Amino acid sequence: MLIISLIFLISCKALPFIHNQLSINYYQRLSSILLLFTSFLTFNTLDITGSFSSGLGIYGGLFNVNLINQIIEIVLLITSSFILLGWPIKSSGNHSINYSILVIFCILGASLLISSSDLLSLYLSIELQSFSLYILSTLYKESTSAGLKYFLIGCLASSLILLGSGLIYSSTGLTNFESIYNLISVSTTDGFNLGIIIVFIGFLIKIAAAPLHNWSPDVYDETPTIVTIWLTIIPKISILILLLELYTHSSNLPLKYLLLTISLISLIIGSVVGLVQKKIKRLLAYSTISHLGFIILSLSINTEQSIESFLFYIIQYSLTNLNIFLILIALSYLNKKDITLLSELKGQFIPNPLLSLSFSICLFSLSGVPPLLGFFSKQLVLLSSLQSGYYFISLVGILVSVISASYYLKIIKIIYSDWNIENNIPHINLSNFHSYIISSLTLFILLFILKPSLILNNTLLLSLILFKF
Repeated sequence: MLIISLIFLISCKALPFIHNQLSINYYQRLSSILLLFTSFLTFNTLDITGSFSSGLGIYGGLFNVNLINQIIEIVLLITSSFILLGWPIKSSGNHSINYSILVIFCILGASLLISSSDLLSLYLSIELQSFSLYILSTLYKESTSAGLKYFLIGCLASSLILLGSGLIYSSTGLTNFESIYNLISVSTTDGFNLGIIIVFIGFLIKIAAAPLHNWSPDVYDETPTIVTIWLTIIPKISILILLLELYTHSSNLPLKYLLLTISLISLIIGSVVGLVQKKIKRLLAYSTISHLGFIILSLSINTEQSIESFLFYIIQYSLTNLNIFLILIALSYLNKKDITLLSELKGQFIPNPLLSLSFSICLFSLSGVPPLLGFFSKQLVLLSSLQSGYYFISLVGILVSVISASYYLKIIKIIYSDWNIENNIPHINLSNFHSYIISSLTLFILLFILKPSLILNNTLLLSLILFKF
């Protein structure tokens, strides 16, 4: 369905008699509807894939469709649709048209990546996703340098993934994941262990886990917020789900120590360095690094409960981060400029009380304040860590949560400070779609405590399926 959507959008742009009749925002709405329809079709296939515990191989074993990647694909599609529906800026030129096409390419690559079951399909999928993001990050003239930096770092990461894949193939003679898993369950080699570690390092660079994170604050800060929202959510979801597939079937002691070390460094750097940031998107970049520390910790533990917390954390992080960036886009639109500095949020409660309240709820959730959605995700990760005997890193997780809460509170303090009357601007209304999405996500984060089983039962079921209970 995504491929059909791509062909349709490209045809609409290529044919002048169609392109000239359509408004610019039409492409965003059309792309969003196509993504929602695709998620509906994916939802209808859950009964089929759910009947196969190990998944259903397609295209000669290049891809494996199972319940976990189907549900995550639905999350990806709905998240992407919400971003497109929340497009509030009436831009000129072909930016929004190209934006829609690149977004569909990115989602296609992400959907293929989480279903990959072969080294060949893995590399092609990650490149399809990455190249669309490279072009997306250079779509606007002011973000050219950020796009170049993102491209160079991405090429380095892709080279490491290709090198690791080559080592795995040279030591096993296989490219299919299932065949490789069967082989290493009998015996493994140093070449395979080194290859899988290099592959993981390549993917950790792409998701900007510390200490491989130096590119992300600069790239996030220099790209427009409507582009940053993609860089900070979509590639991380798809790559983390792929790492879940690889790690649960091919984990070894050096790889486990690598992930635990990366987790610890990410927790510390993301929380401490974020304290001194004066730009909102740089601060959110370090916030993301800190949350990646929790996610990678739950992945490295590799128990039923930790994988449940891993899946739950990814879902709640995606929804909360999505809402934060949609609110930033809304505030930028209402202030007629792309908000980059924390000081530009000063007094936003006065002209925009509901947006400021929603922003505050999301920030409290990220800091782990009960009874919001973010509290339960951190609680599950730390509980699984304690039960597995990782007391030191659990203590670090608690401490960094307190530290990171301080810079979230700093943002809230700025929002509710005095409004400078000289900065007052004419009243502008957001689109209905944008307002509904922000309010719906905020209510979900706030009222999750009333129906926690809505997500928790599903993530528990998925973790049990993964361990074949």
